[in-house]
Amino acid sequence: MSERDSLPLPDYDHLPVGSLTSRIRTLDADGLQTVLAYEKSHADRVQVVSAMEHRLQELRSGSQPSGGDPAGAQPEQAPAPSAGSPVSEATTGPPVNPPSQGDPTNPAQPR
Repeated sequence: MSERDSLPLPDYDHLPVGSLTSRIRTLDADGLQTVLAYEKSHADRVQVVSAMEHRLQELRSGSQPSGGDPAGAQPEQAPAPSAGSPVSEATTGPPVNPPSQGDPTNPAQPR
């Protein structure tokens, strides 16, 4: 079992910073200290370390971990691109060169 596998936040290395800062609120002081030590010895991102140290100080001052699952929801993924919508008479747009706007090949007529 690697050090990463023993972290209280699953897939820690793949969490975006925004998700990470909300998920650390579910950890107790011991769990947060474990993740903080891992962060400092690996990526050592200033924003993440700062958020963790601030949260650790809050916990030591009496704050409680928020309810919720540290695993949280899986990171949101963009929906797969669709093949497009079906085209019908009801969904077609106006003609490209409507007759009321003149002839685009004649410079004397309005466009």
